[in-house]
Amino acid sequence: MQHSFPEINVLITVRFGDTDPYGVVYFASYFRYCHQGIEEFLNHCGLPPHEVFKNQAEGFGLPVVSAACDFLKPVWYGEKLRLEVSLSRMGEKSLTFTFNFYRIADSDLVARGHATIVAIGPQWQSISIPGRIRKAVEGAPEQ
Repeated sequence: MQHSFPEINVLITVRFGDTDPYGVVYFASYFRYCHQGIEEFLNHCGLPPHEVFKNQAEGFGLPVVSAACDFLKPVWYGEKLRLEVSLSRMGEKSLTFTFNFYRIADSDLVARGHATIVAIGPQWQSISIPGRIRKAVEGAPEQ
């Protein structure tokens, strides 16, 4: 059965601390933006991030195990970006997110990436994605 997952948009303002000595967004900043996007996606689905990234009461966590980003055009201090976040794949034990960064001023695609999170149990072994997370993601409305 094919599922349609929600897509959300997050506004990013490039801060001084996000840039390198040339005033261009430093590569590691994009990964912070991506994590912010995952948090906003989870919130959109009714899943408070602090309850799902590490949930000792229910015995699971959702660490990022893979991430990549392509930087297509330079982005400068003070610019505003629209981060488009979508869930591109939900496996038995993992969720893969896709990120597209657009410059608000001219809608240029400036970067794109993806990240995968895996459900783990208390012994740090992969487990099936908890049912309530799967249900929340599958039932979330479009933004």
